[in-house]
Amino acid sequence: MTEAVNTHSPGTALVTGATSGIGRAVAVRLAEDGFHVLVHGRDAERGAEVVREIEKNGGSAAFLGADLADVHAIDQVAAAASEAEVVVNNAGFAWFGPTPELTPETFDALFAANVRSAYFLVAALAPKMAERGRGNIINVGSMAGQIGLPAGAAYGATKAALAALTRAWAAEFSPRGVRVNTIAPGPVYTGGAARERTTATGKTTLLARAAEAEEIAGVISFLASPASGYVTGAVIPADGGRTAV
Repeated sequence: MTEAVNTHSPGTALVTGATSGIGRAVAVRLAEDGFHVLVHGRDAERGAEVVREIEKNGGSAAFLGADLADVHAIDQVAAAASEAEVVVNNAGFAWFGPTPELTPETFDALFAANVRSAYFLVAALAPKMAERGRGNIINVGSMAGQIGLPAGAAYGATKAALAALTRAWAAEFSPRGVRVNTIAPGPVYTGGAARERTTATGKTTLLARAAEAEEIAGVISFLASPASGYVTGAVIPADGGRTAV
């Protein structure tokens, strides 16, 4: 008797902030894992480049253009991603500097991009996942949310907020089949921050180096897979041991 072959595809994955850095690496990796990837970003040209890269490698993807700092845009993205089985909340930006130099406008923009966008995207999509009895939400935090970094008070607070949301969302949605976790990377070469600064921070880790974006994507690939089926409510460091000691 011939065994039936499981042809079930992993489904659809939404990756926010997927046109560069960690988000781009995650989108490419999840497409390699078999997901149809919704590549979110604000820049249509860069989004098209990511989609082309995925399709060139035999994967499936589509671009979703939106500024998630706009709550109405969050609704539009949520509607387009209503069937997503995996959501990777990666969109946002960093600001480092002396506390007195951060303006109220930038403070508000930082929390809107890093926290509010993830909150209302989960608010729209997690109940649908719970109704289906399955789903997977992965928040991209930072070691800055776990330890104190000079000049990183506000940015670290946004990432600490994501960790707190992860635990609360796991308590709320995991009993109905939705896993929620945060990955907390250390210094990563993303093309955004100055390479020299990333290298210098990397030397403070136990591995004495910064990570490549693909290394972070590998951990997210694990969290998006059935191999991590018993993991929820966790904040998983991928920081070269920086927060271990």
